[in-house]
Amino acid sequence: MKILLIEDEPKTVQSLKQGLEENLYTVDVAYDGLMGKQLATRTAYQLIISDIIIPGMNGLELCKSLRAEGIQTPILMLTALSTTDDKLVGFEAGADDYLAKPFDFKEFLARVKALIKRSNQTLIEAQVLKFADLELDLTSKIVTRSGQKINLTAKEFQLMEYFLRNQEKVISKAEIAENIWEVEDEGSSNLIEVYVNYLRKKVDKGFPSKLIHTQFGMGYILRQE
Repeated sequence: MKILLIEDEPKTVQSLKQGLEENLYTVDVAYDGLMGKQLATRTAYQLIISDIIIPGMNGLELCKSLRAEGIQTPILMLTALSTTDDKLVGFEAGADDYLAKPFDFKEFLARVKALIKRSNQTLIEAQVLKFADLELDLTSKIVTRSGQKINLTAKEFQLMEYFLRNQEKVISKAEIAENIWEVEDEGSSNLIEVYVNYLRKKVDKGFPSKLIHTQFGMGYILRQE
């Protein structure tokens, strides 16, 4: 379970990160809104936790921006602003939950678990991932494009699913290595290139438009051209 924590107070970061990691969550930290947005658009998180008053781009602006880009990851807002009107502003910006400071860690953890459970349930219900004329059925493990069945190996299917869950986002080879092969080894670069080429031959070859593109020096992106 991967969580993005966006907070600029070092003591709060240390406390929440340690508590979450003790409960077996993996935590990435951003100390301002701009860095938070960059991470949130590059990596698939199960939950985003953000303070409202942060440098660069405040939590409300960040939330609105992520929702405008189609990122539906649950967002838990943390703030000292706790009136009903403050909460309404947060929810209208696209937040899923709102926790006023100071708070008890047990309550915080309960909110985290509830949001991740809800997010996972949503993913289970979304059994078919779609992009352009490409469809991937998570239940039957069948992939089609323009109604034509495409036979993928288990690892190709996993890679295609990752592209579909991060469509129109640049995905680095390091992210693919970590999320698909579960390694952090630059030596896996050639292996990734080989599998991306396998997918291109099956998913793009013979179709009028290409979906899997190379973003030179950065990685790959699933987009329609």
